[in-house]
Formats: sequence, C-alpha cells, structure tokens
Amino acid sequence: MEFSTKPRIIQVIKAILAINVIVLIYTSGVESRKAPDLDCFEYAALSCRAHGASLTDFGGIGDGETSNTKAFMAAIANLSQYSSEGGSLLYIPAGRWLTGSFNLTSHFTLYLHKDAVLLASQDESEWPVVEPLPSYGRGRDTEGGRYISLIFGTNLTDVVITGANGTIDGQGDPWWKKFKNGELNYTRPYLIEIMYSSNVQIANLTLLNSPSWNIHPIYSSNIVIQGITIFAPVRSPNTDGINPDSCTNTRIEDCYIVSGDDCVAVKSGWDEYGISFGMPTKQLVIRRLTCISPTSAVIALGSEMSGGIEDVRAEDITAIDSESGVRIKTAVGRGGYVKDIYVRRMTMHTMKWAFWMTGNYGSHPDNNYDPNAIPVIQNINYRDMVAENVTMAAKLEGISGDPFTGICISNVTIQLTEKPKKLQWNCTDIEGISSNVTPQPCNLLPNQSPENNFACHFPEDSLPIENADVQMCSHSMKSL
Repeated sequence: MEFSTKPRIIQVIKAILAINVIVLIYTSGVESRKAPDLDCFEYAALSCRAHGASLTDFGGIGDGETSNTKAFMAAIANLSQYSSEGGSLLYIPAGRWLTGSFNLTSHFTLYLHKDAVLLASQDESEWPVVEPLPSYGRGRDTEGGRYISLIFGTNLTDVVITGANGTIDGQGDPWWKKFKNGELNYTRPYLIEIMYSSNVQIANLTLLNSPSWNIHPIYSSNIVIQGITIFAPVRSPNTDGINPDSCTNTRIEDCYIVSGDDCVAVKSGWDEYGISFGMPTKQLVIRRLTCISPTSAVIALGSEMSGGIEDVRAEDITAIDSESGVRIKTAVGRGGYVKDIYVRRMTMHTMKWAFWMTGNYGSHPDNNYDPNAIPVIQNINYRDMVAENVTMAAKLEGISGDPFTGICISNVTIQLTEKPKKLQWNCTDIEGISSNVTPQPCNLLPNQSPENNFACHFPEDSLPIENADVQMCSHSMKSL
C-alpha cells in the first residue's frame, strides 16, 4: 500500500509517527522562513539565483493527470542559458504535477512549493533506458540497462533541489509488483540521481513511494543532503533512503526516514566492476538521523563496497523498530575495504541486533568475480550508545583467514527484550577491544580496564563539507 500524496493524509501520517516515536526532526535553520504563496519567498541554499521561471510559463498543468515531462524539459533547457549569468530557479507551484524523467542543468535550483506534488508517471515510455553504472556492470534488478531516475543530472556543478517541504511521489506500487513477479525489463528507477557532479544540495523535501532507492549521489563530491523526510512502506523492496556511492565530501543531516530497506546505505561499486572503477566513498558525515527500518539497517556499509569506504563519521542517530543499528556487509570477491568508521551517540529502540557485520553477503553481478579479491575491514569504532528491547546484541562474522580487525566498542548499554537470544554476542574471525559494554562482549573483544577510562576514537577535526554553509536566498514572484 502506497502512502497517499493528499496533503491532509500526509499531515496525519506525520503526526501519528511523531506521536508514536516521540521524535524531534531537527531543521537547523534550513527550512524556508516564509511560505512561498506570498509575493516573495525565502529559502536556504548553498547558492542563490539571479533568474527564475515557473513551470506554468512553459505550459505546465498541475491537475495530476496531464503529463508535464515536456514542460520540465522545455523549462530547464530555457533556464540553462543563464548558467553563466547568476544561475536560475525553476519554481513548481501548488498542484499535482505528473511527469516522467527529466534532466537538470548546472547553476540551477529546482524549488517546490509546500503544496506542490511531483507525481512520477507510470507510463514506462516516459522513462528512458540508460546504460548500467560502470562500477556495477549491470542493473541491480536485471542484467543490462536501467530506467533513468525521475530527477537526473550528470556532469553538473552547483545544483540545488529544495522547497518548502514539497513532495515527490514515485508512485512505486506498480514497480514493486513487477519486481516481485519477475516482470521487469530493466532495473527500476530511483527518485533522484546525480552523477559525476559537484556542489550539490538536496534539502527540505518529502519523498514518497520510490520505485527503488530514493536519493543516489554517485561519482560526485561536495554534497549536502538535509531536512529530507522519506516514507516508503516497510515491506516495499529496496526502497533505500539515501545511498552515497563513490562520493567524496558528503553531509547527511536532519533527515527522517521510514524505509523498506536501509535508511542510509554507503556504497562504492560491485565486485570486479567496482575494483576496476576504483572510486571510494570517503569523508562522509551523517548526523541527526532518525530511522525506522524493520527489515534492514539504520546505517549500512556495503555490500557493494569494492571501490572502498573510509572516513565515515556518524553521530546523534535514533533507530526505532529496525533490524540493526550499524551493519557492515561484504563477501569474498568484493575486494576493496571498509576502514576508519566512527559512530557515537546512537539511541536504539526495539532492534533485532545492535551491531551486525558479515563477510558472507554473497550476491555477485556475475561469475567473473575474483575469488582472491578479499575485502579489508579495519578500524571500526562504536561508542556512547544505548539500546532497549534488543533481541541480540551483536552478530559479528568476519572471513576465515581474513579477520575484521581494529573493532572498538565502548560505553554501550544494551537492554534486552523479554525473550532474548541465549547467545548475545556471536563472534567469529574478528579482532578488537571493548570497554564498559553491557551485556559483556565475546572473548574476541576483550574488556579494557575500567579505571583506564577508555573510549573508542572519534575524530575531533572537521571535514571540509562540514564548513559548507547555506545562505538565505530571496525570490520575488513578480520576477518569475
């Protein structure tokens, strides 16, 4: 069952979730200060624009039935002429705007009114098919190509996708059914995908019912994703929230995600294709994230991590009714590495596992992977966490002959469910230490002396993306 896009129902869903989980969604000043149904509106962005237009200027009709694909294409093509003249903004007014896929341009802002709803077309002819990602070698759902994402951009710089919490509805139910029934011709589209780009901001939007992943920055750098609300039915297939993939310098903050898969999944390519492409995800900040994912992880690293993942810093995370808090997934044949991972101040409520690592996550794109490509997992740090109603504290399974090393867990208290597993720490082929952890970890994580006041490391320096500040921008409706 999809989430409805009717404003009243969306408000009810949000209210119920807020009451049930008692979650405060931080906005840190990034929401619009004034509703954009007045003469002027203000919004926070990395870049402001000198020019603008409304979708209605290009024949857009917001009745929920008329296709606006050509209107989007015409508007963006026209506004691209201003890329060297202060950039441009495309304003999406209140209404229900049915559309197929469209491509963005550089020095450009897509802005959604608070009552604007982009409805993804269910006509497959409005979804062009593109080549597989080079670091994956094939589509994830099927061999061969993939349907292009609803909002797509490649080789861009200075792109903002934002609004006053307007809505993008992927209308994913037909796609989910085709996936489950094996009826897909190509891999399902994502809602937003930005490739080979830099200086990207995605902020203050509600995303519903994506056919597959919601937000997928890939082969890109200097990315800020903030104030995003994502809803997908918890049994919808592969509806990951935010998946930074072979990206450098990314900041994800103040997001609320209900997902049928991982809320945040960090990736960098699949087996021999990811190894050959060789582009890691690194310098990633995740903070003030709230996640509900009953069948998956709050933060997952992998399993497609063959280009490497390093220097990930996550803090102030709330997990509710999720399968695992932090999950590392890899396998023989992946190659690559996951290293220098730091997580602190995580609160978990009703979990299957608090921590999960596996070296036996064995899906492969084809039979040409290298069985000698052994992943390296090292320097994994978890500290200052509390959890309640947990079935099993940890399942930590390295690879025989290739142990996961440098694991550190400190100042963690896990309260168990009424019917917990008898074995609370299932550990094989790992090496590390622990301090002040309840229940007591396995022997492969020996306890450090309490009087040493030992704490796992968390970097004190700032990554460059943490210093990327938004500014208040103003647009006059009279100029649109």
